[in-house]
Amino acid sequence: MGTHDEDGGVATEVMDDEVVELASDLLRIPSFKAGGESELARWLYGFFVERGYRAELQEVEPGRFQTLAVLPGTGGGRSLMLNGHLDIDPLAAGWKRDPWTPAVEGTRLYGAGARNMKGGLASMISAAEAVRRAGRRRRGDLLVACVLGELSGGEGTVAMLKRGVKADAAIVPEPVGENVVTTHAGVLEFSLSTIGRSEHISRKSEAKDALAAMMKLIAALEHVEWECTPRADLPALPVLNVGGIIGGRGRDYDLRGPNFTCDYCTALIDVRFLPGQTAASVLRDVERCLRRVGDLDGVSWEISRESREPYALNTVVFEPTEIPTDAEIVRMVVEEFERVAGYPPHHVGVSLPASYSGDDTAHLWRAGIPCLMYGPSGGPRPTEDEVDDFVDIPEMVRCAKVLATVADRYCR
Repeated sequence: MGTHDEDGGVATEVMDDEVVELASDLLRIPSFKAGGESELARWLYGFFVERGYRAELQEVEPGRFQTLAVLPGTGGGRSLMLNGHLDIDPLAAGWKRDPWTPAVEGTRLYGAGARNMKGGLASMISAAEAVRRAGRRRRGDLLVACVLGELSGGEGTVAMLKRGVKADAAIVPEPVGENVVTTHAGVLEFSLSTIGRSEHISRKSEAKDALAAMMKLIAALEHVEWECTPRADLPALPVLNVGGIIGGRGRDYDLRGPNFTCDYCTALIDVRFLPGQTAASVLRDVERCLRRVGDLDGVSWEISRESREPYALNTVVFEPTEIPTDAEIVRMVVEEFERVAGYPPHHVGVSLPASYSGDDTAHLWRAGIPCLMYGPSGGPRPTEDEVDDFVDIPEMVRCAKVLATVADRYCR
């Protein structure tokens, strides 16, 4: 599982087995999005303190924590942030392995959240460990930000930036594989609700059916007229997805009475949009589309960006982001990737489907921090029915080496 590394240096401090061991430790701790990250944050805080980092367990909201750690430089140099998220998505149905028992099979490491993004977390922390062990003189600080809530729009990174945490550049090891990604979509989530009047089935003709009205609105949303300039390198954008629907009686969606018509129905919607569009312009386009539907037999509708039980929405927007590919930190990652791997990245700038996602570079870039995405992925699933999550071990190790060499070079 070796990598091309002609002059050794700090990259030789990255040990394959240690990267896998660290990733496995991370995988054993569940850290679901929307509030389940704190146990892992506490574990990492102890990890960093034990190794002499200047560490902070940062409380983003009551009882919800993320971890920041710093390898201080001697002063006067440039600082680099490695930024990765703790939270993982809900598990898909059909897992064959225990999601909380890491398993190495060939070149893959399996476990819940391995791809997005505990493999990337392990790479960036292993890179920091390589820098620490190498003991080279650095003037600049190396920051390791293990943030919460990226899958909810970047809550942790936004909170960190508001509290004054800064860096001269940043790398986010999202699972983009052998690519260096500087462009990504905007991400906006919202709920669309219809409000009617419930009646017993015996008086169905007198009801104002919120569910029937919702079906008309969803059909209309297939034909939103977007005010934007299409891009050939992002051909699927903008795209709208109705990801869930729930309806019943009352605003708590009581489902115990199918003999009554639905008077409150909610659809959960995600929109991915182009650079040049904004969250505000996307909502204007959606609302214009819905108003054109016309008569809904007395049913009204409303849009909300609030997250509430029994569903969760991203309440923070990822605005679309396009970072110049000639930025110094981008060029440096490309150069170090080629030196470590022995060949150039597959793509620099836009990479599909990665560029259809949102990520914390949106917030870092708007805070004045040049940044990019580069991190280990898993490649295609071995079979169509495979849902178990995995990360590619050689990519994970190579990413740690690249990040270590970039940090050593940038922070001098």
